[in-house]
Amino acid sequence: MKEKLKIAIQKSGRLHDDSLQILKDCGISINNGKDQLKVSASNFPIEILYLRNGDIPQYLRDEVVDAAIIGENLCLEKGEDLPILKSLGFSKCRVSIAIPNQVDYQSPKDLNGKQIATSYPNTLQKFLDQHQIKAEIHLINGSVEIAPSIGLADAVCDIVSSGSTLFKNNLKEVEEITKSEAVLVKSPHLNPDKKEILNKLLFRIDAVLKAKDAKYVLLNAPNDKIDQIIKILPGMKSPTVMPLAEKNWSSLHTVINQEKFWDIIDELKAAGAESILVNPIEKMIL
Repeated sequence: MKEKLKIAIQKSGRLHDDSLQILKDCGISINNGKDQLKVSASNFPIEILYLRNGDIPQYLRDEVVDAAIIGENLCLEKGEDLPILKSLGFSKCRVSIAIPNQVDYQSPKDLNGKQIATSYPNTLQKFLDQHQIKAEIHLINGSVEIAPSIGLADAVCDIVSSGSTLFKNNLKEVEEITKSEAVLVKSPHLNPDKKEILNKLLFRIDAVLKAKDAKYVLLNAPNDKIDQIIKILPGMKSPTVMPLAEKNWSSLHTVINQEKFWDIIDELKAAGAESILVNPIEKMIL
């Protein structure tokens, strides 16, 4: 039987849907039946296992799975030995310390002697050690934010995305320990066949991620403005220039990075560009 790459994703939780979506964006067809814990792709040598998030790092070490999409925060907490292959750009958050709104806070030293509730004891302990703080850690799995209001802890250490959960529980964020996003990690033990499949998957993921960060731009410009406009365009190599039916005018095609998009558009208009058309890019292979 042909070798398959076994990749783990969260059975449920904030990474689940986006993890499946990026695989689908890579052209991988996943027939996901209800309540199935393991499915195979119909057009790519990959098998997906839906696993409990906290168990995934150990499954990678034990060679139960070959790769996984997990949060960077989980790598810091339970999987620092696992190689991160690619940051995937979704499920961005941070691991932070928060305290009740009414409590004054000046510096990490204010945590000395406090009780801190968390689902991330290793990450928190590293932070405390770094700042030479002695505090008592209460390990809680889920609903960490409620701990101060029921008298279980003075502070919490947990994942923060928008901050709305902290707000609802009358907490304020006082220390950011680390930033996190979804990452692709691999098992330390992969045979050559599985490495080859993983490299093919990485190639597809690269094409998808590059496309998400770019826009395809078409514009018209008078020929005497082309040199000036080309200096503005940060194209992949150089823009495509094609003559228009209208005399002394050309069409330019290029790719612009999403982050710089509006600034560049403003410069192009000032330089004489007209009829600017912007299209999304589905895949980009360099």
